[in-house]
Amino acid sequence: MSKEQKACERFKTSIGGQALIEGILMRGPEKDAVVLRKAGELNIEVKDRKILPEKSALKWPLIRGVYNFFDAQVTGVKALMRSADFSEEEVSQEKSKLDTWLEKKLGSEGFERFLTGFAVFFGIGLSVVLFFLLPMVIGSFFYRWIQSTLVVNLIEGLVRMVIFVCYMLLISRMSEMKRLFSYHGAEHKTIRCYEAGLPLTLENVRPQTCLHPRCGTSFLLVVMVLSIFVFSVASSVLLGLVPALAQIRGTFLYKIVMILFKLLLLPLVVAFSYEVNRYVGRHDNALTRIVTAPGMWFQNFTTNEPDDSMIEVGIAALKAVLPEQEGADQW
Repeated sequence: MSKEQKACERFKTSIGGQALIEGILMRGPEKDAVVLRKAGELNIEVKDRKILPEKSALKWPLIRGVYNFFDAQVTGVKALMRSADFSEEEVSQEKSKLDTWLEKKLGSEGFERFLTGFAVFFGIGLSVVLFFLLPMVIGSFFYRWIQSTLVVNLIEGLVRMVIFVCYMLLISRMSEMKRLFSYHGAEHKTIRCYEAGLPLTLENVRPQTCLHPRCGTSFLLVVMVLSIFVFSVASSVLLGLVPALAQIRGTFLYKIVMILFKLLLLPLVVAFSYEVNRYVGRHDNALTRIVTAPGMWFQNFTTNEPDDSMIEVGIAALKAVLPEQEGADQW
């Protein structure tokens, strides 16, 4: 963050969002808003968020990270599906026999929950396979020659980062994704303007940067980096508790055991990453700037400059979720 950007920030908000197909999902402390543009008009849908009791176990450190991750995934998928439906041309489309059968068996609401659950499961599953399982399999080939658990996990981490960077670079070149990333930029610009204490107008939002330290991209990078540390420590502990594993090192059984063990540790990695991001989001010092620097740099590939119509969507979405009590959205 430059000195100019740092000077503009008056406070840090917990409000965040997600780019959609011709729209933006914005999540505030009390409400969620989906704002979509079609034929020049804005469609604004606002829903109250489920507020957890103050003493709920889902608010405990580490547990809250896993809960908030899955909650964000479900809400994001629902909003993305809504934007896809809304953007379709108004033409009659016959449902497939499978869709008709499922809707008949499950009902309209049950069918929607099924689609959402399947989309979340498929999305998370694909991410786990591509960014974790594949690097683990590649790293497992080094067990025979490398005795150091840390070195093997560093190799896995390097492979994971290469796959992630290549994946993001490839999709950033897709024409459909370029508009999505422009809406991502509009979301960031709008939040930057709000955090600077400026009125939410086109003139004030336009000059803001598309980069934001509390973006989900930064969270993903923290997950990948922390996985190296967590996997290394946990693997060393496992080998200490089960000495028999060292005797079969390099075998197919050893590879399977270690891969399954690391997959079971993923919720813990997500939980730790959430706590790190929570701390980083609330503080501004040399350490937090170092932690956020890779994510800020990587946003150059996941955000594009938006046009005024996209910024208008961002402004409408942010205004829709502002809390009634000023400052209630303090990070």
